[in-house]
Amino acid sequence: MAKAPLSPAAWIDAGLDQLTALGPSALRAEPLARHLKTSKGSFYWHFKDVPAFQAELLAQWKAGVLDQLETDARQDGSSTDKMIRFGQSVQSDAAGPALRAWAQSDAKVSAVLAEVDEARMARLLALLSEIGITNDDFAKAAYGSLVGLQQMHMDDGDALVAYATLVDLVLALK
Repeated sequence: MAKAPLSPAAWIDAGLDQLTALGPSALRAEPLARHLKTSKGSFYWHFKDVPAFQAELLAQWKAGVLDQLETDARQDGSSTDKMIRFGQSVQSDAAGPALRAWAQSDAKVSAVLAEVDEARMARLLALLSEIGITNDDFAKAAYGSLVGLQQMHMDDGDALVAYATLVDLVLALK
């Protein structure tokens, strides 16, 4: 029985997994094919070349993050619930730290990451505005703490407790 061909989505998912585990050097046809136990021909069936694959990987990651932001914005709950959901969303982005590292040496990655950071900051500013906090520095500190906690590879639960403490402080100072 022949093995079913891999979809482009399967390659992108594998790319995000391998980026997270091994860094951007794993985002080449041969290491990905080995990881997926298939041939490089399958890769080139779906993608013109490695840069095209990497561009699609970035586009899919960005779309996923932006979709999550929109989904979260439509959900009900208290201001605290919304802030915590935002933190969970950032913390659940397993590829985030690897993308930040990759962005240090790749301007295209840096540009996509900047777009995502801008969208996340806009969402956080909106959440803070809902509770009467209009100082952009609070949003910068809260988002910076999430990114930093993620870079520290803390357990998600511990990172969210630390972020929730910051949220509580912001709400108390309001």
